Amino acid sequence: MISLWMFPALFALIFFGFPVALSLISIAFAFGLITFGDAVFYQFISKIEGIASNFILAAVPLFVFMGSMLERSGIAQQLFSAIHMWTKRLPGGLAIGTVIMCIIFAASTGVIGATETVVGLLAIPAMLKHKYSHSLISGTICAGGSLGTIIPPSVVVVVLGPIADVSIGDLMVGMIFPGLILAALYITYILILCIVRPENGPTITEEDEIDRLSFNEKILITIKALVPPILMIIAVLGSIMLGFAAPTEAAALGAAGSLILTIFYKKFTLKTFKDALIKTITVTSMIMFILMAGSLFTGVFAASGGMSIMKEFVNTLNLSPWILLFAFLGIIFIAGFFLEWISILLIFIPIFAPIVTDIGFNPVWFCVLVLIMIQTSYLTPPMAPAIFYLRGVSPPEMKLNTMYKGVIPFVGIQIVALAIVMIFPDLVTWLPDKLLGFENQ
Repeated sequence: MISLWMFPALFALIFFGFPVALSLISIAFAFGLITFGDAVFYQFISKIEGIASNFILAAVPLFVFMGSMLERSGIAQQLFSAIHMWTKRLPGGLAIGTVIMCIIFAASTGVIGATETVVGLLAIPAMLKHKYSHSLISGTICAGGSLGTIIPPSVVVVVLGPIADVSIGDLMVGMIFPGLILAALYITYILILCIVRPENGPTITEEDEIDRLSFNEKILITIKALVPPILMIIAVLGSIMLGFAAPTEAAALGAAGSLILTIFYKKFTLKTFKDALIKTITVTSMIMFILMAGSLFTGVFAASGGMSIMKEFVNTLNLSPWILLFAFLGIIFIAGFFLEWISILLIFIPIFAPIVTDIGFNPVWFCVLVLIMIQTSYLTPPMAPAIFYLRGVSPPEMKLNTMYKGVIPFVGIQIVALAIVMIFPDLVTWLPDKLLGFENQ
């Protein structure tokens, strides 16, 4: 029973302000030493070797590097101009175009911070110029920028797959429809809001130089802007969906493609390359260190009998599978107010995923539901990473309380998307079944 005290001790350290990774390692070491004595050192060495030699996790630095290079390639500026050329005449057209740009950029990079930063720098000045409400600007960029959680390729999925013991390829393909549905709900909300309350996103009536171009010229500009990201999407997602490459190999293709595009657009310099490498090393080191800490924690918890006690406890409660599922998702939602995504995955998924599978739910479907919940954690205070990304690129007149107010409707939309995916699980399982031969459970 001593293993059950690991979680209260962990949360106590976290709430007292200790870093999550160090808290995980400290609790794992203390309880491991009490339970196993000196043998805990051998257990730790085994877990560290397992993380260090995991081929799948090699996709993490590759995706981070791909996002870092695309951030500097000039693709975003072209996309911004081409998309807003078609959407700006709609009510809330600049915000709608921003969401569409976030979809394409998320599907090209897989790195949320890169997407939100680049899109924010381009979209905020344009929306402020046309007197869009600060709350709509904030909600659109925060929600759109965090779409990289649920639109593949996603660094979150690369971490989630091994933790939940689920194929990353199945997850990458299974999350496509839910991701697009969520983005479509964002666009629908913006359109309705700006029709009902035009002051939130005024329709642009004045003409500019682009409006005077012929239809064929506009099509040509759009094709030129869309070809590079589409090539990236085909290289990464296409190779996975068609079975040509594993996720790690697809990530390598994407990393190479981002480097080639940066050279092609004459944005490549040694400083750019060095900055991208430093960012890759920094982000990857952070992710891998927390992953190692989480592996040590769950290893001690499972080896000391904690997992079997949790399963016995769940069986004793005799709850229906759906009530149990709601409880797990509710816990993840609440945890998102206080913990970053990787901590949520490492603390809860090793416990929840085996139980969910045992009670008969599809593990890939459950993981996609978790991803939608993880996306809400980007918008819910006090952690709210998306708001802090936005704060870093927004002008002083955009206040923090306005940002928090702006994301509330989008959190509600994410809950609606969660309900849709729960009611229609085929939205997740159908495509992997058709493309990858995935067998529904």
